[in-house]
Amino acid sequence: MLSQISKKALGPEFASMKEPIEACVHCGFCLPTCPTYATMGDEMNSPRGRIFLMKETLEGKLDPASIDPYIDNCLGCLACVTSCPSGVEYGELISPYRAWSEKKRKRSFSEKLQRLALLKTIPHPNRFRAASKIATVFKPLAQRLPKGFGAMLELAPETLPPKHDFQERYPAIGEQHGRVALLSGCAQQVLAPRINQAAIRVLNRAGIEVLVPKNQGCCGSLAMHIGESKEARTAAARNFDAFPDDVDAIISTAAGCGSGMKEYGTLFAGQDPEILEEARNFASRVIDICEYLDQIGFTPPENQNAAPQTVAYHDACHLAHAQKIRSSPRKLLQSVPGLTLLEPAEWEICCGSAGSYNIEHPDTAKTLGKRKVKNLAATGAEIVATGNIGCLTQIEFHSKDQATPLRVVHTVELLDGAFQEPRMHANSHE
Repeated sequence: MLSQISKKALGPEFASMKEPIEACVHCGFCLPTCPTYATMGDEMNSPRGRIFLMKETLEGKLDPASIDPYIDNCLGCLACVTSCPSGVEYGELISPYRAWSEKKRKRSFSEKLQRLALLKTIPHPNRFRAASKIATVFKPLAQRLPKGFGAMLELAPETLPPKHDFQERYPAIGEQHGRVALLSGCAQQVLAPRINQAAIRVLNRAGIEVLVPKNQGCCGSLAMHIGESKEARTAAARNFDAFPDDVDAIISTAAGCGSGMKEYGTLFAGQDPEILEEARNFASRVIDICEYLDQIGFTPPENQNAAPQTVAYHDACHLAHAQKIRSSPRKLLQSVPGLTLLEPAEWEICCGSAGSYNIEHPDTAKTLGKRKVKNLAATGAEIVATGNIGCLTQIEFHSKDQATPLRVVHTVELLDGAFQEPRMHANSHE
């Protein structure tokens, strides 16, 4: 699909959009793996359909407003990238396009208010904790509000774990073999601080010193993926200053955060060359906790008397599709004594969380969430393991009405549990 768009016309900030458009040969291999095509069934809600619409819009043949609904429907899960035989980097198109079109977009007051609420609460743990507590009180009003605000109330957790303040340094246990910095995350700090607690314990036992930079903040992924690139760059730049240079890696325990940070080269395209280089350098040091543990040779303790447990692994989209990490979590889980790993059907289909998607598009998100829960439950597994806080909460939420709700944990919690005697309860929030 050759394009008449020139990089010069797009400008340096959006020049990356040209290559994915030209690389797409319209073959359709992406269709079966696209969650919106699978649920909506029309071509314009497929990756190749959206690529065609974006091409026509960038060439001036379509009004951006006319394709906004189809672009908004995209979860940005990047399953299309995994299935594409032509190597189309859809992620280098959808996020920059959203940033480009957002500058031209006229949103309603309600839309502006909803986006403002998302951007000013979720990336800020203290605000998010307060907002979650307030939302729980007003849950009964969810059905009376506009969909987005109603979804915020509906998805609010019934209870929150106690606040946990992380130290700035956690020394290695025994001989030190490495030194890393941990991204503590935003929503995860509030909803499940146990994940980073488990990650720190596992890393320390492996001889890795862990730093948790005090002045770090949101990675900017939420803003980046809804087209608010300026706000995303501000958040990212804060972390450039907060994270030390003398660490082996920057560890993420949330697939969405890790993926977003690895996209900093695209986010800062067209910016000052010095900060672009800094962004690329930062991105090159980012690694998911499971990939890092696999690289350093994580080995759980031998335990011939380990209680058997069956675990279904759910591939978080921004781990499997965006970061191409599928084997490391499975390899780690299979190393745990007594653990049997099960694979659900439709692993490639998104669960519907996708950052703020389950708030902005609650109906589609519910359809996908229930579909994912059905496939996971069909494995008969006792526990579901995943690598992203959004997936974890989405699957928990949509399984709560089942006779036996799914127990969902982060992969690193099961690795941590292998060291506990007796075995850590998989759903423990301690």
